[in-house]
Amino acid sequence: MHMTQQVDVKARYTPGVIPYKQMGYWEPDYEVKDTDVIAVFRITPQLGVDPEEAAAAVAGESSTATWTVVWTDRLTNCELYRAKAFRVDPVPNNPAQFFAYIAYDLELFEPGSIANLTASIIGNVFGFKAVKALRLEDMRMPVAYLKTFSGPPTGIVVERERLDKFGRPLLGATTKPKLGLSGRNYGRVVYEALRGGLDFVKDDENINSQSFMHWRDRFLYCMEAVSRASAATGEVKGHYLNVTAGTMEEMYERAEFAKELGSVIIMIDLVIGYTAIQSMANWARKNDMILHLHRAGHGTYTRQKSHGVAFRVIAKWMRMAGVDHIHAGTVVGKLEGDPHMIRGIYDTCRETYTPQNLETGLFFDQDWASLNKVMPVASGGIHAGQMHQLLTYLGEDTVLQFGGGTIGHPQGIAAGAQANRVALEAMVLARNEGRDIWHEGPEILNQAARWCTPLRQALDVWKDITFNYESTDTPDFVVQESVSA
Repeated sequence: MHMTQQVDVKARYTPGVIPYKQMGYWEPDYEVKDTDVIAVFRITPQLGVDPEEAAAAVAGESSTATWTVVWTDRLTNCELYRAKAFRVDPVPNNPAQFFAYIAYDLELFEPGSIANLTASIIGNVFGFKAVKALRLEDMRMPVAYLKTFSGPPTGIVVERERLDKFGRPLLGATTKPKLGLSGRNYGRVVYEALRGGLDFVKDDENINSQSFMHWRDRFLYCMEAVSRASAATGEVKGHYLNVTAGTMEEMYERAEFAKELGSVIIMIDLVIGYTAIQSMANWARKNDMILHLHRAGHGTYTRQKSHGVAFRVIAKWMRMAGVDHIHAGTVVGKLEGDPHMIRGIYDTCRETYTPQNLETGLFFDQDWASLNKVMPVASGGIHAGQMHQLLTYLGEDTVLQFGGGTIGHPQGIAAGAQANRVALEAMVLARNEGRDIWHEGPEILNQAARWCTPLRQALDVWKDITFNYESTDTPDFVVQESVSA
């Protein structure tokens, strides 16, 4: 039975300022409903602020509260609309921080709107003076709420069917340099990479429509490259045409042109905003288009452990909003990525049900209510010599994107693509034969390189280059064993 905290009504509505706990935002006996949205925040209270009061303040300021008592609360079903902080746990090995669990009734949110959800959960409270720092660590979305979202327009299963590619990760690359090439030279890069063995090439986040290359020219040259490479190889090929623009009208125009040219995929940037992302997802669904999301800008608020929004939460929002691809980390590349945190993000993208796993940052069981799966994309500082690590860490349903690791090959772009394709297929074959690719990976690659000069050159040039910097977003809870143990 649902229990509510008993609040002294006379004291509650005495004019002035009273603690948030006494206003009804702290309810330790609250029984969470299946239809509640639950959030867990990492709170660093200001010196002298009680953790429970800080949690109640976050609950209040992310739902109905303001800084003083207002009598108009009496005009609403205020017990329903107040968020309830119901649990506060100390963060392991960090006495200054606490995990606060807050429940929000489903009534508080407009159906099918990420913008409305985030306006409450992260809209105002992150600037609140009672907390020194605040981070949204995870959320539990009820099935009833998820059913108001359409989710990814294509999904992993249908994407593989459209591409006719099964049993292995997909291979991609980002055109480099990402700024400054003419349309014709840009198209040459795309053609060489696809002809050499890649499945996709992509625009990067900041290539839109600049003076050196108008978007229409890029689309024409890239799709010519895709068509020629498909004809030469007999495979379905694609190029992520970035339709990001200054207005929705311009984005729709670019997407329609991509469709006219026969593209199987378009791309958008996270910085266009949640509403625009959902609009483009609707367009992609109506037009049978794969929708790729570049997470441009996320590091400004997802990277730090004490303040911001964990990227696994962004991944959840984007699965709900409806994207087919999302850049989700590499573990071994040049960008932020602890292996356990990356596992939590990949599971969020690809599983139909994710159980609680504190070691990977997942605080809740999450039923994904039949929403399509998102294809995670690994990119940033990876190369063929890491293929055994990538396949072990990231699994089969992923896109491995080697930008510099393709275009920087000493024998040229097509040779770089060939090196990656041979390395991938050799590693998948070895895995399918039951070999221990984690430990035997370098030997498997060296054996394959005996018959593939481009792979031999890639391994010689990049050897065991890694970017071994300590991650900032690491597990708070004890990790029993690592994948390399």
